[in-house]
Amino acid sequence: MSQVVQNLEEKNILKFECETGNYHTFCPISCVSWLYQKIEDSFFLVIGTKTCGYFLQNALGVMIFAEPRYAMAELEEADISAQLNDFKELKRLCLQIKKDRNPSVIVWIGTCTTEIIKMDLEGMAPRLEAELGIQIVVARANGLDYAFTQGEDTVLAAMAARCPDTTVPTALPSDLKDNEKNNLAKIERKHPPLVLFGSLPNTVVNMLTLELNKQGITVDGWLPSQRYTDLPALGEEVYVCGVNPFLSRTAMTLMRRKKCKLINAPFPIGPDGTRAWIEKICEVLGIIPTGLDEREKKVWQGLESYLPLIQGKSVFFMGDNLLEISLARFLIRCGMIVYECGVPYLDKRYQASEILLLEKTCKEKNVIMPRIVEKPDNYYQVQRIRELQPDLVITGMALSNPLEARGITTKWSVEFTFAQIHGFANSKDVLELVTRPLRRNMLQKINTKSLVKPIK
Repeated sequence: MSQVVQNLEEKNILKFECETGNYHTFCPISCVSWLYQKIEDSFFLVIGTKTCGYFLQNALGVMIFAEPRYAMAELEEADISAQLNDFKELKRLCLQIKKDRNPSVIVWIGTCTTEIIKMDLEGMAPRLEAELGIQIVVARANGLDYAFTQGEDTVLAAMAARCPDTTVPTALPSDLKDNEKNNLAKIERKHPPLVLFGSLPNTVVNMLTLELNKQGITVDGWLPSQRYTDLPALGEEVYVCGVNPFLSRTAMTLMRRKKCKLINAPFPIGPDGTRAWIEKICEVLGIIPTGLDEREKKVWQGLESYLPLIQGKSVFFMGDNLLEISLARFLIRCGMIVYECGVPYLDKRYQASEILLLEKTCKEKNVIMPRIVEKPDNYYQVQRIRELQPDLVITGMALSNPLEARGITTKWSVEFTFAQIHGFANSKDVLELVTRPLRRNMLQKINTKSLVKPIK
């Protein structure tokens, strides 16, 4: 019996390992693709080489006549060899952006090249802010230090530092009518301020906000907000809670710089995760949750058509977008077996509640604990995949085709990043993505059998 299989037989132990693999992930500057759409009054300026420009063109696929709110400040040989004045060049570009678009904020996205040549973006930004009268936020979303979705983490951490401080509430305005004053006086806040952080489509934001409203919880703001000028106020009395597992740097900034109190909860992915997320927020804010049993049960009933396709099937996460542990926990709840959960970066403190829920789910379903591997080495992973023969491998785009050529069914992990997977209602979308390659294989087998006719 091989070492891999022996390790898997130790059911009740959640194993954490760390290999020496590089970040075999999508480039973190890809966060521009969803953040520029989320923050409507922003403009993103990526400072990098031609390679970065080619990546953005191919990954984002936006036509030039669509006039997207992002651009590329292309570094040439003269920039890299310090023959040109970086400050003057960036000032020229920012002046043009202000004239053409007049955004509320310009976000400078640093790349690998700006790190290597030690470009002082943080030093230049305040000087340009003062000269141009427009806010400039610097985020170093380089692929040397960060994996795919951590690009968003660096941007939100930089924006968190710009959020206004909370102030003492003022008295009711004097120009209100008596009945309006009475109505406002009746509204008593039963919990401290709550701010949620993580970039989600507006429909998902509204859905999660509504779920909390049903429990009597008011959401005071989101980071990022739909407009940069509407960033939420933060301070010591404010509670914050994340919606994505890759926002550990943002969480640290909110706690250390803005003195907020972090609600460490599982993430709202799948009906089980969404319920646990709501329950944890209610627990910390001193509110008794109601109606969650029926709500979760109803969602699971809506997923019944998908469950027979995946129950008893095995899945292997190679690691790409840092959503792996949350997805693994949900799929185990659905009846799948997770052999390995590769994660480019794991902050055990920030994901503590998610890890506990994963362990609890494995014990309740009486299945093996997945092997959690941080910074996995793809060479060793391919060997383990050959030995374990999982029914599905969730991997990055670079490794998908080579694995398919070897007869291994794969699913692009990037699809989970861009799909709407948060909340009760979107649980179906997760299973739709997971079951699609499995259904395709079933159809191929049926078609192959139908083509093979017996010889008379």
